[in-house]
Amino acid sequence: MSQIPRRQFLIAASALLAAPLAGAQQTGKVYRIGWLSPSSPLSNKSELGGLGKGLREHGYVEGQNVVIEPRWADGNPTALRALAGSLVELKVDVICVIGTSAAIAAKQATTVIPIVFAGLVHPDQTGVIASYARPGGNVTGVAAIEQEYGKRLELLREISPRMSRVALLYNDSNPGSVLALKETQHWAERLGITLEPHGIHRKEDVETVFAAIAKNRPSALMTTADPLVISYRREIAAFAIEHRLLSTFPDSDAVQTGGLMFYGASTSDMYRQAAGYIHRILQGARPGDLPVEQPVKLGMTINLKTARALGIAIPKSLLLRADRVIE
Repeated sequence: MSQIPRRQFLIAASALLAAPLAGAQQTGKVYRIGWLSPSSPLSNKSELGGLGKGLREHGYVEGQNVVIEPRWADGNPTALRALAGSLVELKVDVICVIGTSAAIAAKQATTVIPIVFAGLVHPDQTGVIASYARPGGNVTGVAAIEQEYGKRLELLREISPRMSRVALLYNDSNPGSVLALKETQHWAERLGITLEPHGIHRKEDVETVFAAIAKNRPSALMTTADPLVISYRREIAAFAIEHRLLSTFPDSDAVQTGGLMFYGASTSDMYRQAAGYIHRILQGARPGDLPVEQPVKLGMTINLKTARALGIAIPKSLLLRADRVIE
């Protein structure tokens, strides 16, 4: 498993945030940043919000010296390559991607325009980058911390010590999501938990998967951080409550819509962090020379309203460790 020492992450993150705010305003140029997503605008509010906040911290204001050019696949992953091509034709200055499939599509579309990602699982194993320390080519960004999946299982077990089976929703057409499945299987075996994977790669799969989970009746469900799967966060959270399943997500917005628990790095924070890469690239840095970082902060959110609906009690020790508790 590729890892970078935490100290190196902190130093790299500090260097990005320390870049001069005035740098974006010295040339007078209006930069164009492409946004490539396999899902829809409503699904990416947190990510775009984090990116915008990070850009503002580096002196970029949308409509003044930067323009975002969004491209949405709306749940159709086969459209990503054509959408990436349209951004290349626009000659954007940087392409910011969400998810492994979008990163691969952008990389296939151009070897010249810089590409910045956030939250990818094992980008070195999916062909997105050569290595964390030296990404190479025209791609760099912020990678996910793989151990988050194991920790989510541990937290579920802490709530329900007798839990033995967990359903996992993942995108079977996304190489990064498939690797996240393998990572979760590894941790499940260590914890003595049976993992029941269910692949989703189009809207029609959701109801089929729900029917299969309802029939198998596991104790809990979780999802990978795939942007397409997460775009159904509201439906997944509602299904979990209806069938009295514990649920944990890699996305804090899912807990606000009824999911039981979130643990991991904030997607908003990761795209805020990615904005530092965009700033450095626009100032002349080569993406392949910028080491890939991982998040410097992990958090936990628990929805007590959902816990009450499920008829379960959250251990006090867990509530004390949570960064946020939704009453």
